[in-house]
Amino acid sequence: MSRRALSIALSGVLVVGVGAVLVLGGGKGGKNEGAAGSDLRVVHGVIGSEKNDFFQDQAVRAAFARHGLRVDVDPAGSRQIATSVDLGGYDFAFPSSAPAAEKIQREKHITRSYAPFHSPMAIASFESIVRILQAQGITRKEADGTWTFDMARFMALAATDRRWDQLPQDPAAYPVRKNILVRTTDPRNSNSAAMYLAITSHLANGNQVVQDSAQEKAVLPKVTDLFLKQGFAATTSDPPFEDYLSQGVGNTPLLFIYEAQYLEQLIRDDGSIIHGADPNRNMVLLYPSPTVLSAHTLVPLNRRGDEVGRLLADDPKLQELAAQHGFRTRRPAAFAEVVAKHVDEATQVRADVVDAVDPPRFETLERMLTAIEQAYGPAAPAPPTDEVTR
Repeated sequence: MSRRALSIALSGVLVVGVGAVLVLGGGKGGKNEGAAGSDLRVVHGVIGSEKNDFFQDQAVRAAFARHGLRVDVDPAGSRQIATSVDLGGYDFAFPSSAPAAEKIQREKHITRSYAPFHSPMAIASFESIVRILQAQGITRKEADGTWTFDMARFMALAATDRRWDQLPQDPAAYPVRKNILVRTTDPRNSNSAAMYLAITSHLANGNQVVQDSAQEKAVLPKVTDLFLKQGFAATTSDPPFEDYLSQGVGNTPLLFIYEAQYLEQLIRDDGSIIHGADPNRNMVLLYPSPTVLSAHTLVPLNRRGDEVGRLLADDPKLQELAAQHGFRTRRPAAFAEVVAKHVDEATQVRADVVDAVDPPRFETLERMLTAIEQAYGPAAPAPPTDEVTR
């Protein structure tokens, strides 16, 4: 039903009683009369889906309301935001990828952007798996208590096609006939998988960012199998992380994630799910070496979107709330305070993530993703309309 038809239908409704209020939602960029009589300016954005919980948080909505705003968002994949989403009806675009944001800026001739928070990419695993890989020189515990995952040594091991049950280990640790791989989301749909490609292509290119077609052709045979050999891969980040939490090591020994996912779970349940006495269930956060920073970059498409970007970057309350959702903010003290309050000694969080590489330019990354997509064969089915891509 159109907005006009809905208005005509409602015009015939007789509202009886003092103080009864009929509220009609405002359109994109319009105004909305709140139930309490407040007049909030509606700002509409399209966002990377890993930020959806943040924008739906009632405390976040209240923080925007204090500035006279109601921020409504539609989640989508960063790749889709930069390539196929019609941005004409939005006030801002907020992908989780800096290259995607830069592409939008170039095409829309926009010079301003905001990067209010970021999340390093990480690997979620289990104590038993970490110990097996420690013997291979792939994982190591640092002086600050955090764990490092050596990506170069892992790629060398993965290239041998060895299985878990072929590695020296306690017989009861992980005697599974699976290839030794890091599970990712589907690179044809998901930004987190694209960030995994950014890391692995960098290593395959001699520790250099892939910059041209010759380098693309050289690295693709070295990295494509890291995706194809996984078999089925989810199109979004949430389902594999939920499997990791609920099904344990048998299903997901190594999972490529946003650090913010792991920390948000810790903060949400105070570690009751993450930690346990059984080493096969005791979960461990690993920092890849090198990693890549997922820079959540807001591109304002008009003045309303610019106001949202400025508030996310500068408002202390919104920065605090972003930290409570596991994001590293422009105010390091806010993130450090949340970590100190919610993260115990069982999960060490790296204070500064400095071993990070730059992702390729959007066009370079897109060409490599297209080549991997062709290696998969038939295109993956589109996700349901209520599912979003991270």
